[in-house]
Amino acid sequence: MLPLIPKIQVRGLTISPPLLLAPMAGLSHSALRQIILGFGGVGLLATEMLPARKLPTQNPKFSPSLIRTEREKPLSYQLLVTVSDQVAPAIEALHRLKADAIDFNMGCPSSKVTRFGGGSILMENIREVRRIIAVARKQTTLPLTAKIRLGPKLDQSKLKDFCVMLEDEGIDLLTVHARLSKEPFGRKPRWSWCARIKEWLTIPLVINGGIFCSRDGECCLRESRADGLMLGRGAVSKPWLFSEIARDLYGCKIPQKQLSLPAVYNNFINLLVTHFPADRRLGRLKDFTHYFASNFTFGHHLALSVQNSKSVEEAKEKAGLFFEKEAAKETEARVLFQSCS
Repeated sequence: MLPLIPKIQVRGLTISPPLLLAPMAGLSHSALRQIILGFGGVGLLATEMLPARKLPTQNPKFSPSLIRTEREKPLSYQLLVTVSDQVAPAIEALHRLKADAIDFNMGCPSSKVTRFGGGSILMENIREVRRIIAVARKQTTLPLTAKIRLGPKLDQSKLKDFCVMLEDEGIDLLTVHARLSKEPFGRKPRWSWCARIKEWLTIPLVINGGIFCSRDGECCLRESRADGLMLGRGAVSKPWLFSEIARDLYGCKIPQKQLSLPAVYNNFINLLVTHFPADRRLGRLKDFTHYFASNFTFGHHLALSVQNSKSVEEAKEKAGLFFEKEAAKETEARVLFQSCS
């Protein structure tokens, strides 16, 4: 008998394998989600951060952050909420959009978000957060999740009070980005610190931050004792990362496809052109390229040429030239190896 694949069960939602896509501004959109689905291994997809006050009036056919295809399931919609009054209209909109889960952003450290009372600053306003979650829990039977950081500083008492309050008010799953509010991505995540949070809660705990390969995921799970992993920048750089971790850590029988980086990149462009309005394609291509270019030794040349492009067509042409040069280098290296052996 084959071993059972681990899963997370929250209300009527099954997350299997327990690998979640992180909500990322300008990145966690339909094109990236479809690329990831093509490789497999993802248990729960995510949208970009959605401002709750704007959501009820947005058109899902034209809003880049709401565009989706039928195959993008299960899909969690992340809300950026600043006050409880925004919750009910936003959740009504998410019901119409057929959301599979609703996530609350309480971890974004950007000043563009925190100066209006959202993101990580909410951890300093426990009373308002209590009202936000209470209203949401009365409004929907969908799974409610929250994503936080460890706080502005390491304060076990305050962090415990906040996490326990989230569970008490009805949060079904908690994701922790294992860094302090102002710590940069370059700082090593505090995975072991999250093991304390696991002890405080009965709901599933998912850890985010610093996971770029199967070994990272294994170390994170061992140190944090979490129930699952959330992949962010690593999954943008390598959209096949979900499938690798699903095979290596969870024994998922996912076929290992032959990888062609130019094919992945061109597929991403084609998805942008197919699904997004013309004026919303180039920026998303530039954001994706910034991370995807890390797969090449001289990827900064690719990122810079695309960044300086004035259109998707120009960016695609420049990327094609870069890929041709990379292929020529590989051919030259193989010839040199054969002549020396």
